[in-house]
Amino acid sequence: MRAARLVHGDQRAAAELVARLTDRQAAGLDPLPTDPSELAPEVLRAHRGEIRSLPDDTRLLLLLAAADQYPVASHAFLRAVAAARLDTRPLEAAEAAGLAHSTAGGVGFRDAWTRIAAYETASAADRRDVHRLLARVLHDDAELPRRSWHRGAAALGPSGRLTAELTAAAARARAAGDPALAAALTERAAALCPDSRERSRLLARAAADAWHSGESDRSRALAARSDTDALNGVLALRAGHAGESFDALLAGAAVSAEPAHLVVRATEAAVYTGDLRRCREAVVVARQLGIAPPGVLGGLAAAVDGRYRDARDLLEATAGRCGPGGDPTLLLHAGVAALMLGDHTRAATATLRAAAAARARGLTATVSQALEFRAYADFWTGRPRAAETAALDALRQAYATGQDNGACHLQAALAMFAALTGDGDLCRERAAAARSYALAHGLGLPAALAQWALAFLDLGTGRYGAAAARLRALAAFGPGHGHRAVRHLATPHYVEAAVRAGDTRIARAAHADYDRWAQAVRSPDDLALSARCRALLTPGADALDHYRAALDLHADGTRAFERARTELLFGSALRRLRRRAEARDRLHSAREAFESFGAPHCAEAAHAELRALGAPATPSRGNEPPAGRLTAQQLLIARMAAEGATNREIASRLALSPRTIDHHLRGVFTRLGIRSRIELVRLLAEAE
Repeated sequence: MRAARLVHGDQRAAAELVARLTDRQAAGLDPLPTDPSELAPEVLRAHRGEIRSLPDDTRLLLLLAAADQYPVASHAFLRAVAAARLDTRPLEAAEAAGLAHSTAGGVGFRDAWTRIAAYETASAADRRDVHRLLARVLHDDAELPRRSWHRGAAALGPSGRLTAELTAAAARARAAGDPALAAALTERAAALCPDSRERSRLLARAAADAWHSGESDRSRALAARSDTDALNGVLALRAGHAGESFDALLAGAAVSAEPAHLVVRATEAAVYTGDLRRCREAVVVARQLGIAPPGVLGGLAAAVDGRYRDARDLLEATAGRCGPGGDPTLLLHAGVAALMLGDHTRAATATLRAAAAARARGLTATVSQALEFRAYADFWTGRPRAAETAALDALRQAYATGQDNGACHLQAALAMFAALTGDGDLCRERAAAARSYALAHGLGLPAALAQWALAFLDLGTGRYGAAAARLRALAAFGPGHGHRAVRHLATPHYVEAAVRAGDTRIARAAHADYDRWAQAVRSPDDLALSARCRALLTPGADALDHYRAALDLHADGTRAFERARTELLFGSALRRLRRRAEARDRLHSAREAFESFGAPHCAEAAHAELRALGAPATPSRGNEPPAGRLTAQQLLIARMAAEGATNREIASRLALSPRTIDHHLRGVFTRLGIRSRIELVRLLAEAE
């Protein structure tokens, strides 16, 4: 996806680029090239030949149009033509050749490579002339950063005055929420800077701007030309080894004049790694620097040490900073803190606001990161289809912008969604991809999440021993075991799996620690799940009051899917105790909830219990529209197939294998009762 973006979607250029990649570039260890002559020289050579065949007057107009459009769009072509009294009739030759055409605002090129060739084939002197012309016609206050860009592009050599002008213009662009423009201006300022130390600083600033705008390869290439280790730590946080990122960020904070933001990024690295030693180390370093440790970091460290009330207070203070219009990073941390507290409604609000604030500032990387954690909130609050759809969109964005660590986290989240729907093949494929990458890059959070997804799949399909084995490490009690975030997801399911597998000794200890956490944070959902664990660990009729207490607590919580699981377990216990009427009510409620969540294997478990009671068969869903009978992923694949995409094309878009797409389509056909793509096209058209 990154390659396709870099070559502007041109399939020939993409094929040429992929063939030229080094092993390290193909593995994502080194940035991809960003210079057009390195991306696809053969494609560029062919386009240059077409441009060179045009008359000189035509080439001049195309050069002016190209300089006006990229990398900084200034929308000044017509004004420049008027100021220089250029004749636009020579453009007819470009139109006749099919290379460009006139538009209301200037010139439209056949494709991006034609525009690049129009600029690349010109002499350096001609390029400087058109940049001077464009700078001359840009007068409005809002156009000053673009005027500075063209002045810088027209410069003959180093200039302290132009460096200062470009740096100031970049600051204005940054403040206006345009990091892409800021990156271009700052990179040009670095090229003209006569001082080597200042040049390195400007390159680092340009790399950060490029990263925020989603240009990861350009960012990494710029960072490699600077000598800022802390910047490499920031980039590694989203596309490298999380442990190395943490170490670089903390080392950078120790020598930085402004260490606070580096400690904040180190906090995010600590969350991703789940490394307990690093959590404690970051708290110590922050205090040595006279900085209050970020609430998520302090809360995580306190939770690791078993100081649950301290953890609650720190996380609560952080989660409370989720008001509208705030800083996107602080809002993101508020969302993570709310998730740890089990407050999924507040987590959804904070992460949604973080994404909106990041979009307003042009911070593409932060948008994707916010959506990673938003998926949790949507999932647990009974919106799994919305969560899955949003996660798929975020996954494509993460891959396209080079945020491979974020993509790994999203793969693990999607494995979790697949486990909920009972799609074993997809769950295992997503989980394998996530774990393979996570273990190689020190990403404890997605590795643990993927493992939990596999365990939940086992639990939902009755493989209790396998589920217990997978969950045992994640739910291990006491400081120093598992990942704190996934540990609390895992403990209630571990208790259920262990009880059903006949092994309750460790489960009791795990539940005791979980209950201590639940009592500290006072989350209705955590208290409800603790009561459910207590019911599972209590034999006979004495368990029923614990189930009732759990459901009372669920009524004040937001984790609708877990409430349905509690009803299923309660109904099963009632059936075994021959309390048929109450069992039937609970099981019907659970089945309906699971069907609404798109969790057919869980609904089937409830139905099996109802059959054991002699209840009527489940009503047919045949009259339900296709969207109601398919998971979010199945519906997305079905729509792509109906639009004519091949299995391989769909697989490429969704980062899956063609075999998995084939499996999904067969599942779609089965659920919809059809046999061909033609029927699929008709059925979806009728449903719209």
